[in-house]
Amino acid sequence: MIRKLTVQDHKTVMDFLSEEPSINLFIIGDIEAFGYETDFQELWGEFHEDGKLNAVLLRYFESFIPYAKGEFDVQGFADLICNYSATPIMSGKASIVEQFEHVKGIELGPKKATFFAECRELTPINHTEYNIKIATIDDVDRILNLRMQIDEFSLSKEGRKMIVQDIENGTGRTYFIEDNNEIIACASTAAENSVSAMIVGVCTHKNFRNNGLATAIMQKLIGDVLAEGRILCLFYDNPAAGRIYKRLGFQDIGKWTMYRKKQDHHKK
Repeated sequence: MIRKLTVQDHKTVMDFLSEEPSINLFIIGDIEAFGYETDFQELWGEFHEDGKLNAVLLRYFESFIPYAKGEFDVQGFADLICNYSATPIMSGKASIVEQFEHVKGIELGPKKATFFAECRELTPINHTEYNIKIATIDDVDRILNLRMQIDEFSLSKEGRKMIVQDIENGTGRTYFIEDNNEIIACASTAAENSVSAMIVGVCTHKNFRNNGLATAIMQKLIGDVLAEGRILCLFYDNPAAGRIYKRLGFQDIGKWTMYRKKQDHHKK
């Protein structure tokens, strides 16, 4: 049986999701931030006959994230999604969301699959003398200036607003190193919640690469977040970057697949 979830289901839902806190980072974060009943966010649960929760579906505007631990009612979730959009933005654990590729009625957009890794314990690489700072609102434009110079990055129009919002709401932070008042390397968290956080935006100015700047920042950031009792996770599709992350203590836990609308820049 699939039904709408409410605040009365909160403990059951969080217990279910928290068994894989990294995979469920977005769902957990959105529940903590916005609850179960807003005009832009809803959640449904599929329950066994004995009342045990089997699967969860999140709608955040036109973006959907399904999660299950085994077989689930793919068609039932698809029917719900189609009530909102025949061409939804969808993302999630690859083994779950890729089942929707074969469901009639849903037209999925461009697909991107990435590795998904998490860190539960830091492996320090070396001691650093770099002065690593935590960004405030006053540093946002300098962060964006660096990101705009990174070829691999695709910045959305809402980029500045999202960084500011993360800092103000405590759902993200940016650590950086500067040189002559210019930020030359940085790394950020996003979607921080009570149990997990995601690392995003790791970059170094092209003139300062191969000096260990990003690694030093990551080491500091990882240590601070883990000390708060949270697990860290990240996406990567570059094997070279993956090797650096693994040296710091990250381990692959699966793949994350996204289906986006063309020219879509939604955070999920």
